Amino acid sequence: MIIDDQHYDVIIVGTGAGGGTLAYKLAPSGKRILVLERGDFLPREEENWQPREVFKGRYQTQEQWYDRHGEPFRPQTHYWVGGNTKVYGGALLRMREQDFHKVEHLDGVSPEWELKYGDFEPFYTQAEILYKVRGRKGEDPTEPPRSTTYISQPISHEPRMQEICDAIAEQGLHPFHLPLGIKLNQKDGSGNADCVRCKTCDGYPCKVDGKSDAEVDSIRPAMEHPNLTLRTNAKVVCLHTSTSGKEVKAVEAEINGESFLFFGDVVVLSCGAVNSAALLLRSANEQHPDGLANSSGLVGRNFMKHLMTAVVQLTPKVNPDIFQKTICVNDFYWGDDDFNYPMGHIQNTGNLLHDMIATEAPPIMALLTKFMPGFGLQQIATRTVGWWLQTEDLPDPDNRVRLQGDKLYLDYTANNLESHDRLLHRWIEVLKNVDHDNRGFYPYSEAGIQVVAHQSGTCRFGSQPDTSVLDLNCRTHDLDNLYVVDSSFFPSLAAVSPALTVIANALRVGEHLLERLQ
Repeated sequence: MIIDDQHYDVIIVGTGAGGGTLAYKLAPSGKRILVLERGDFLPREEENWQPREVFKGRYQTQEQWYDRHGEPFRPQTHYWVGGNTKVYGGALLRMREQDFHKVEHLDGVSPEWELKYGDFEPFYTQAEILYKVRGRKGEDPTEPPRSTTYISQPISHEPRMQEICDAIAEQGLHPFHLPLGIKLNQKDGSGNADCVRCKTCDGYPCKVDGKSDAEVDSIRPAMEHPNLTLRTNAKVVCLHTSTSGKEVKAVEAEINGESFLFFGDVVVLSCGAVNSAALLLRSANEQHPDGLANSSGLVGRNFMKHLMTAVVQLTPKVNPDIFQKTICVNDFYWGDDDFNYPMGHIQNTGNLLHDMIATEAPPIMALLTKFMPGFGLQQIATRTVGWWLQTEDLPDPDNRVRLQGDKLYLDYTANNLESHDRLLHRWIEVLKNVDHDNRGFYPYSEAGIQVVAHQSGTCRFGSQPDTSVLDLNCRTHDLDNLYVVDSSFFPSLAAVSPALTVIANALRVGEHLLERLQ
């Protein structure tokens, strides 16, 4: 084993929304910071914007995980500098104010957070500035209180999207501009902005850095500070504690086939909710036989990932729009006239291109690829609008990450299904009303276990060591110098995408760490 002769003030494991943002926050302090990332920089190449390459999994991991029945699957997760933000859709929304309180659902309870929206609001504002979020205050009927407006106007609707937006509003609903981390000069699409308003944004790497992500907006600026060191292709395999077991003394990583040992005063995990929990479990030792930070038995438990369904709105009308991901609807977030429980969140997706139909479209559409030539598929693709529906997944201790030998198991059974079904069928009703002639076709497909982009909950935070893994500063109860800043800390998931909350929390924890390091 190779011993690194440098001693670090902070070691950060992972460079996604949590770890990358934390590195940015701590870098100006002058403290010696080591950032370990198991992946490399995602290459800029023509394949970045080729649907067939992207959606067959060119940029996702090749590793296998296993479901509760022992069946292998390839997770849709991405190991690059910037983590999953390298291929996300750029939607950056705040949780609703009520999401931080106890919420009754049809299938159970979404638990209360011990910190409330007001504790996160200043950091949401900082996060939106850092990741250049564009939106419009006051459009969203469920919007929480804001201390400031957005720094930039929202991405405008193109003609077909504006037409659909108006038709939705005519039904008494309140569609609004989706808050997006996109760097676009809307006057002419050029100037100092990077975004070229392309068809290949949602789910693709951005070849021109036009989409805000943890590499471009956090890691690169952090690397301008000489006190910060980034090691790529460094897979952390174990955390080693002191003989007392009360602190982490060293981080073991595999780099280019060799084992390295790094020493630091504070260690922060941000590997994603699945891999952070797995690393803690894998680091079990004599003092921590059930895994590090696991005196509560909750490490890996209460895994959540959203109930997600993709809906395709297929109509005879041609959709010429280039950048479609601009509409969001939260009218059913807390329920409907005949249903008094939360249902969820709706946003439209990026363009459904004909090369995607075989891999990403609902199964009934994918079958068309066997019978139709490319021209026919192109005609279908140009008449579609994609929608993404999300319903809150409730915490369940039986939904968990566990290890069996070298295998990682994700035991997961979806809950809150009726609420999601109601959201789906209610939205299809809305789309039928948008398409007045009722000649529309609305196939849909549910996201399987392999879709783990919104993973969370496996190291929940709280003030009581017997009911949580982390304290309210995201420090583990059991080890004084070990923190977790990815979405593992969520006690509940809400229905909006978790990325902005992860970023805001990393900034919040960063302030705590700066005080500690002084």
